[in-house]
Amino acid sequence: MATMNVSLPEQMKSWVEDQAKTGRFSNASDYVRDLIRRDQERAAGRARLDAMFEDGWQSGISDASLDEVRETARRLAATGVRRAV
Repeated sequence: MATMNVSLPEQMKSWVEDQAKTGRFSNASDYVRDLIRRDQERAAGRARLDAMFEDGWQSGISDASLDEVRETARRLAATGVRRAV
């Protein structure tokens, strides 16, 4: 595993150390790795959302009514399907 040194203001350093002391994390590095993993997941989710927006934009104007769009969205959400084909 690679090493990286990061400078933090005292208040942030204390926060990280306090989080490690809660028992959820074994040490400060474990806490920082968790933050980075969550940020990576958030960025991946954002990229998926951006791709879905672009797909929608490229698909053009729908002739479905707003009620039809809502019903399709509800049906897909209930079945766990992520997108209509």
